[in-house]
Amino acid sequence: QLQLVESGGGLVQPGGSLRLSCAASGFTLDYYAIGWFRQAPGKEREGVSSISYSGGSTNYADSVKGRFTISRDNAKNTVYLQMNSLQPEDTAVYYCAAGVTGWGLSAYEYRYWGQGTQVTVSS
Repeated sequence: QLQLVESGGGLVQPGGSLRLSCAASGFTLDYYAIGWFRQAPGKEREGVSSISYSGGSTNYADSVKGRFTISRDNAKNTVYLQMNSLQPEDTAVYYCAAGVTGWGLSAYEYRYWGQGTQVTVSS
């Protein structure tokens, strides 16, 4: 069974940091691009960051550039999203997704999705 599992979410104060992990089971991530998406209550899902299968190309939404860093460790079959300087507007459920058609920030490029992890930024 192909599965993606996100972890690392939680409650953090403004200005704090979290590192999200996206672990795959049932398949290897070596040949998949990975995207991170988020959805806040009442808002549409948005692409946050993505990384090519090799790790050589990355994309970031303007809202997170300079604060978030995506990386991958294919040996561990895991992709990470380091989130620094978190702000209340970053509060959302974060999802990772895997696909082979590209490494952009559009959801249609990704075939497999995790269940999400909640990130709450609040004082």
